[in-house]
Amino acid sequence: MKKNIAIVWGGYSSEKEVSEKSAVGIYSFIDKEKYNVYTVKIDHESWSASYKNNTYPIDKNDFGFMADSEAIKFDFAYITIHGTPGEDGTLQGYFDMLGIPYSNSGVLSSALTFNKFVCNRYLKSFGIKVPESVLLKKNSVYNTDEIVAHLGLPVFVKPNAGGSSFGTTKVKDFSQLDKAVANAFDESSEVIVESFIAGTEVTCGCYKTGQGLQVLPLTEVVSHNEFFDYAAKYKGQVEEITPARISKQMTRKIKETTSLIYDLVGAKGIIRADYIISANTPVLLEINTTPGMTPTSFIPQQVAAANLSMTDVLSEIIEYEYSKVKSF
Repeated sequence: MKKNIAIVWGGYSSEKEVSEKSAVGIYSFIDKEKYNVYTVKIDHESWSASYKNNTYPIDKNDFGFMADSEAIKFDFAYITIHGTPGEDGTLQGYFDMLGIPYSNSGVLSSALTFNKFVCNRYLKSFGIKVPESVLLKKNSVYNTDEIVAHLGLPVFVKPNAGGSSFGTTKVKDFSQLDKAVANAFDESSEVIVESFIAGTEVTCGCYKTGQGLQVLPLTEVVSHNEFFDYAAKYKGQVEEITPARISKQMTRKIKETTSLIYDLVGAKGIIRADYIISANTPVLLEINTTPGMTPTSFIPQQVAAANLSMTDVLSEIIEYEYSKVKSF
């Protein structure tokens, strides 16, 4: 019997539109011969499933729905919500209570990696190099002179909890800092001010199945904008080169670091680690446990470069995570 797979998208943040693009991509990748595939939208207004060109309300008691007197129950949830509640561990806790296996990292791992400041401090304790940064909390008093004296200029100002598509600013002038901080606070109750590091930007995806950990080829990111912002990500204002044009030794080092990070944060499914190579040293920028999954996103590019099939990769993840939960 085919498993019923829910592609869960939406969310409560500005990342919702990005999530929708990823849901379309995942739907195109998942094997329809092997699985019954549905999309489930979660937002502030409602939880609803799409089925036979209609939408039906989700019963939050069991994450199922009724369609023309037919009860649909899900065997697996593929979470592609970028931001809360799908990337911060909230939805993972809900599925854990219901005993529904899902695609990505669990409660603790998701909560840890969603908080950029805490995650980078945690990984720094294991010797992984990260940028210097300052954490600001909403309605707290901060001193711009002290921040600039500590971090220098330019700096990146970005929401601490959330993606980097919205609310992120590269600040090159002291006078721009307060406005950038206010902009980031529109997306999160905490803001990071992070030192700028010049160098080559690369990103590395990996995932784990019953076959072990698979670390994918690296992608080099050459943005035509100030940084890899929303326009660069989704409007083509960037060059994405896979495999990255770096040495074999550096490639190996970043792959080894990504593999270590995967285990240190207790990740599941597919993650992506972003780096800047500066002075021949990889500096970790952040971990993404719910990476973009449009056909042109980094992970599908890297899977193709590894001569693998996205359809096969997703099937392997679904079966592996399903077997772990259902074996208890």
